[in-house]
Amino acid sequence: MYDAVTYVSGPKSSDCHSEMELSFKHQLGLVCVILLFPALCYSQEYYTKSRATFYSTSDGYGTPTGACGFGEYGRKMNWYDGRVAGVSGLYRNGVGCGTCYQVKCLISSLCDENGAYLVATDQGYGDRTDFVMSPQAFLKLGRDQKSYEELKKYGTVDIEYKRVPCTYTGNVLFHIKETSSNPGYFAVVILNVNGVHDITAVEMWQSGKWKSLNRNYGAVFDFPNPPSGEIRLRFKVSGRADWVDPMIVIPSNWYPGSTYATKVQL
Repeated sequence: MYDAVTYVSGPKSSDCHSEMELSFKHQLGLVCVILLFPALCYSQEYYTKSRATFYSTSDGYGTPTGACGFGEYGRKMNWYDGRVAGVSGLYRNGVGCGTCYQVKCLISSLCDENGAYLVATDQGYGDRTDFVMSPQAFLKLGRDQKSYEELKKYGTVDIEYKRVPCTYTGNVLFHIKETSSNPGYFAVVILNVNGVHDITAVEMWQSGKWKSLNRNYGAVFDFPNPPSGEIRLRFKVSGRADWVDPMIVIPSNWYPGSTYATKVQL
């Protein structure tokens, strides 16, 4: 909504400047909505203050048993190379799975100015924390190895973070969960969703119409008694009015643990 602007006779130059600046900001906001939405308008401009801690793994990567259901893929998450974290409120009942953040700690003598770019792959709680980070992710908070070792001694550190666009490499993937069985039960995770999009719905074509999959947990969507033969899916993401057509079908001989590359990138 635009604010009303009252014009007064004989305005001072500073008043004119303020009104022009206000008008420009409104126009810029309108341009953002019309031309740049959703790619930039969804970006988080400001940092949020919080706290972060870390967990340990033998190789520094994430865990394959996270609450998002990414499995082994969740240990590294594409080129992020293990820079992953469990999140608390940002988990959002699984909608936050696969979202990306820039996290910076606030001890100037120890903390790198760019911090860590990481992916939410699990649900995790610490002492008033938003992030429970993998060793690889926590490492990036420090200026160097020595700084990292010092930060570890704190256990939990003050941070600031913001959501940023994900930059996975390759096309969107359909990964069939290992708990699936052909026929009888179908569960899928959609991977490599770039930008600042949340996956909000997944549908399957059955008997001449689209039917909704259920968000079982985390990023896992399932469908009991799927149709025999090929499976056709589509999905919806935040910031887009249309459904995303993957431009492939999953073959009739699909099997648990298989992964199929779509022909789309976001």
